[in-house]
Amino acid sequence: MRNGTTITEFILVGLPGVHGLRAPLFTAIFLVYLLTLAGNGLIVAMVWVEPRLQTPMYFFLCNLAFLEACYTTAVIPKLLETLVVARSTLCTPCCLTQAFFHFFLGTAEFFILSAMSFDRYLAICKPLRYPTIMTGRLCAQLALGSWLTAFAIVFCQTLLLSQSRFCGDHVIDHFYCDVGPLLKAACGDTSLLEVLGLLATVLVIPGSLFFTIVSYVSILSTILRIPSAAGRGKAFSTCASHLSLVALLYGAVLFMYLRPTAHSSFKANKVVSVLNTILTPLLSPFIYTIRNKEVKGALRKTCAVKRLPMQSQACNASG
Repeated sequence: MRNGTTITEFILVGLPGVHGLRAPLFTAIFLVYLLTLAGNGLIVAMVWVEPRLQTPMYFFLCNLAFLEACYTTAVIPKLLETLVVARSTLCTPCCLTQAFFHFFLGTAEFFILSAMSFDRYLAICKPLRYPTIMTGRLCAQLALGSWLTAFAIVFCQTLLLSQSRFCGDHVIDHFYCDVGPLLKAACGDTSLLEVLGLLATVLVIPGSLFFTIVSYVSILSTILRIPSAAGRGKAFSTCASHLSLVALLYGAVLFMYLRPTAHSSFKANKVVSVLNTILTPLLSPFIYTIRNKEVKGALRKTCAVKRLPMQSQACNASG
């Protein structure tokens, strides 16, 4: 119910109905969060120090890993708090800040994945021209463009929303500050923000998905024309990891946006949102390392380098 009182803080409901499972859920989510930071941090470190991994594909993967670590950090700590305290609150500026980083990083992820699709398209469909097209300068431009475009899209909407006065319902039935409840709590006319949000959603999600689909149609067409089975398998293996992550991310997002807006659907969307926030950043490092010889080789090399000082210390001690 709206009244004349200005809202100074919002209450996050979190995950209601899990009272008996709060302790195990907290432990599981906390461990997953640590694994996510460790896995994505390891990818960033390996790409940074290993010369064999300093290629366009791994440059974009490094951006994605850094983004995933930041994305989980924007949401998971507050989710953990909702499992510990009975009343998890956020001041209005803090709520707007969390909403900004959640949607900014989420938007940047779609653009980074699109840039990775373009990279795989050039590598497979135009292999002879790939080194001259996908230069270090173009890689930097694509990555920087992805970050800046996402920042501009989300910052403009957040800035407009921050000018509003909030006097509606201050209880958010989610584990992070979602834009929908913030718009409902705003006192003034939010039609401009709703239109901008719709345009941004159409630009980012279907737009990036269409670009990715077009890229992979060309990639698959090229792969199928390779005469040898070994050649087809090698070509497909270079983009299988990226394709798996694309299917995982877009599958979750399309599930949330294409379902009818019923109460049961909102609960299902919240579950999918939890899985998307927790599992996708966790699985991303494993998806790119399980069948990737370069990354596994760099990881073995890193572990070997770390073991050498320990072995030398042990030899010196025994001597």
